[in-house]
Amino acid sequence: MRGTPAYSVRVAEDPADREACFALRKEVFVGEQGVPEDIEYDAHDAGAVHVLAVREDGVPLGTGRLLHGAAAAAKTAGGGPSVGSLGRLAVSREARGLGVGAALVRGIEEAARARGLTAVDLHAQTHALGFYERLGYRAYGPEFPDAGIPHRAMRREL
Repeated sequence: MRGTPAYSVRVAEDPADREACFALRKEVFVGEQGVPEDIEYDAHDAGAVHVLAVREDGVPLGTGRLLHGAAAAAKTAGGGPSVGSLGRLAVSREARGLGVGAALVRGIEEAARARGLTAVDLHAQTHALGFYERLGYRAYGPEFPDAGIPHRAMRREL
């Protein structure tokens, strides 16, 4: 039986942490899911709050980002300035099923609260709806394609 490795979640504030976030996104979205690299990274990355999960030995396990302010307003439906946008949630293949994704979502929500936000929106791949529902998110609106993958908008009040 495999033991669960210890890990922590932190805001990626230094350049090495941000590079680890981008490498994880490339591995999961570009490598595994076939998302074109030129649309995986966008102008919102520069002002986003990036969150990183790392194993106790420093190995990166997952990442996600929070958009707030004008960047979030461009991604959310009628949320206004108090709604953040959770996105680019990616967990390495080795870390799936260990709770890393849920820990990242909670870390992003904590970052949202620290910035005075009252809700978080996201665009979930339809296969992940149950994951987000278990974390308190509710789907709204119709299904839509993003990078050729079906998605639904979801929101959670904080």
